[in-house]
Amino acid sequence: MAKRMRLDKLLANMGFGTRSEIRRAVKLGRVTVDGAVVKDFGLQLDPEAAAVRFDEEEVIYRETIYVMLHKPQGVVSATEDTRDRTVIDLLDPEDRVLQPFPVGRLDKDTEGLLLLTNDGKLAHDLLSPKKHVPKLYEAIVHGDVDARDQEAFAAGVTLDDGYETMPAELVIGEKETKEDGVYSRITLTIHEGKFHQVKRMFEAVGKKVIYLRRNAMGPLQLDPELPLGSYRPLTEEELLQLQSVHKKADASED
Repeated sequence: MAKRMRLDKLLANMGFGTRSEIRRAVKLGRVTVDGAVVKDFGLQLDPEAAAVRFDEEEVIYRETIYVMLHKPQGVVSATEDTRDRTVIDLLDPEDRVLQPFPVGRLDKDTEGLLLLTNDGKLAHDLLSPKKHVPKLYEAIVHGDVDARDQEAFAAGVTLDDGYETMPAELVIGEKETKEDGVYSRITLTIHEGKFHQVKRMFEAVGKKVIYLRRNAMGPLQLDPELPLGSYRPLTEEELLQLQSVHKKADASED
């Protein structure tokens, strides 16, 4: 069965502009399909068979997809799950066609940046323990986070299973005192991705994470304009930045 995709989605995935920019261009007659001008940006077509041109430039369909998702709480970082809604369920059907998968995992109750792609090599480079790609988190912690915690994290803490973490950078923000104790807002940069790592690091120093959001992974930063639960294709600049990580990884293995 041939793959079907909306015209505006095809052009957005191929980097010809935002969805709104492309829709305006289609209405202005700047797009042709099989030699004919089309005005319907929702036109369903086979991207591998249709001859699409944008301002006379041939649109070359690619099999790869790179998506930035602002993951909400309540969904799991998996391609399928029998009990819970997955991050793939948040995608439009035409994006699921390319079978993207989440690069790494965010806990069900964790929000923030999640990259979805079908580029296995790039995903491997971003996740490989040997690459030490930094990940930046923002959290609210039940407990008075202080300089002693900063020193402990900078040295590496021992988790509940005996694993000693790599040095991490802890920055302490505002604090609020409530009836049940002090709550600290922090940011934390880690260079690995163990299971529930941020939560377990704070448990190791006697504190509890009650809210967690990932803001960055390597050079990729969460778009502040991207609503919770929404997603968009990576920009060309963002993709080039991620590919630079890939190139550095290849160079380090030479």
